[in-house]
Amino acid sequence: MDQYQADLQPDHLADRPLEYDPPTDRPLEYHPPADRHLPPDHRVDFPDDPLRPPPPSYISEGDEAYINLVVPLYQAAITGDWESAKIILDQNPDMVRTNISSNHDRLLHMAVTATETKLTINFVDNLVKLMTPKELQIKGKWRRHTAFWIACSLGKLEMAKIMYHKNYLLLHIEGDGCPPLTIAAKNGHHSTLKWLYSMLPVTPNPPFNSWMGSPFMKHVTILNCVGSGFYDVALQILKDHPDQQSHWLTIMPTIYTELFTSLAKNPDAFNMEEKNLITRIKERICRIFGMKGQSASEEDTDALKILKIVWKHATKRMSYDDIKDMLRGPSTTLDDGSVRYLSRVLFDAAEVGNTRFIAELLRTYHRLMIETNDDGHTLFHVAVMHRHQGVYNLLYEIAGSTKDSICQIPDKLDRNTLLHLIGKTSKEMTAKTYGASLLMQRELLWFQDVYNMTPPYAREKKNNAGQTPYELFSKENKELVSKGLDWMKDCMVVATLIVTVAFAVAFTVPGGYNQDHGLPVFTHQRAFLVFVIADAISLFTSSTSLLVFLTILTSGHGQRDFMYSLPKKLMIGILTLFISVAAMMVTFSASFFVLYHKGLKWVPILISIFATVPVIVFAALQFPLLVDMFRSMYDSRYLFNPKKHVLYPKTPKLHPKKST
Repeated sequence: MDQYQADLQPDHLADRPLEYDPPTDRPLEYHPPADRHLPPDHRVDFPDDPLRPPPPSYISEGDEAYINLVVPLYQAAITGDWESAKIILDQNPDMVRTNISSNHDRLLHMAVTATETKLTINFVDNLVKLMTPKELQIKGKWRRHTAFWIACSLGKLEMAKIMYHKNYLLLHIEGDGCPPLTIAAKNGHHSTLKWLYSMLPVTPNPPFNSWMGSPFMKHVTILNCVGSGFYDVALQILKDHPDQQSHWLTIMPTIYTELFTSLAKNPDAFNMEEKNLITRIKERICRIFGMKGQSASEEDTDALKILKIVWKHATKRMSYDDIKDMLRGPSTTLDDGSVRYLSRVLFDAAEVGNTRFIAELLRTYHRLMIETNDDGHTLFHVAVMHRHQGVYNLLYEIAGSTKDSICQIPDKLDRNTLLHLIGKTSKEMTAKTYGASLLMQRELLWFQDVYNMTPPYAREKKNNAGQTPYELFSKENKELVSKGLDWMKDCMVVATLIVTVAFAVAFTVPGGYNQDHGLPVFTHQRAFLVFVIADAISLFTSSTSLLVFLTILTSGHGQRDFMYSLPKKLMIGILTLFISVAAMMVTFSASFFVLYHKGLKWVPILISIFATVPVIVFAALQFPLLVDMFRSMYDSRYLFNPKKHVLYPKTPKLHPKKST
């Protein structure tokens, strides 16, 4: 054993072999599920860290050799130029094994930071072949990271596989106190994370063995998976190690708060995929004929499954008061002496509209629905303030007395009830709705539904400013009325221009008029007939659009007119305006077919193609507005009180068997 190898071996490991190859009776890679499930008495004998503090730099950065050797090696590692690196390494073989920078990094540590391409992967592959398995365990940057750990943290999957096949123990060696699996989850590398976990053996031994670090680190891994949106891996870890949940409360009770907070703030993870038309038809037929359809459990997303597992475990081991404290999170004292809570899990979920998350928690403890935050708002107050009808619709599944109490709870600042809060226009609605008139219509729908939800004796309740809910609503939304009418003036200007052009074109036909009998010269041309009809359509539709917008502007309209009357008129005006623009382009194109019908036919064809561009652009830009208007007219009345229950799903009734 040379001096370099002796430096790698602590005294108490001097009699151990340098290379740690896996046993011959066990495959190098662990392929789930068969090889991953190890017996309960299985233990992996990991050696202690066999490395002493790293030796001094191989070449000082001030030496001439640093410029001639280290710099070209680094450039070759980053670009994947193995041929150039091999020339230097053949002459200086020790540069493969020792540190070559002031940070005590080896060449492999530098190579794995390069962008993963065929050249850089080939570079790492050839470099690893020159190293022993034990040398892959060397940590750089003052004993903090192995090259394998760095590759996992950067998502360099192919490079990590190369090193793993050389030394499978690299899965265990930590960097900065966390194993490669944890850092891959934290940095958001899904493919690397899935591969790492598939390589880890599964053992039922509690506490969790050293393959994934301490039990606390295993929970950190799950938190990182959830925080990065890798719910499939987090769910698999929970399924493979169900007994490890008993460590959560003893290690750190706030881990529940962190996990629930991450789940609460991601409503998209709980939204089920919309079924296509064919699937819905199949399920309808199955229900008609009494056949078994898709079960609710098959529809659960991975995030919802994780929530059910963890929530079930928490409710078994914690009292209701502990549950409230856990969902409320740690507290902090402000300068004025008041206490504020940093994390409010339920209210975070209500703020982003995470309906299924809230329903899962309320299904167990319905008392949580009357809990208030630091401002005196329930989760339904928060949902109304941010206009999340999914969370608000849960009120329809709640008993009458509780529902009435929630509607009457005033906040701490202004004593505003749930109906008062509707009076304040939501900023989220401004971003989601096209035009002030449609926003006003949606706000009226919200006010009307909450008004019907509120008990009659509480509908005129005043806040600290002495305002009733409707007075506050009228004051806060007064500008929306004027903005909604001003928005239509622009449409009226466009319609006026089209009317002017279409009317003028009707008397300036292509080719002019015959001086003998006064008829147009190209009367018998089919293209001329298209020209006349399209111009007439453009004139009539633009005139209709102009009259509709003029009627809206000149007639008196109150706030309640924005509910159904104005959206219908606005939709008619936009549709006729679009038709007039399309007809005007047809008129323009037809005029060239009339003039060039005997020669140069490619000219009108080319012009017609370009004439479709304004129509397509207008349709593409106005289509979202038309869809929003259609939904405002017909779909908005179904926003509230849906037939499908979320909090307490309806189950089929059991009919007793008839006696024969």
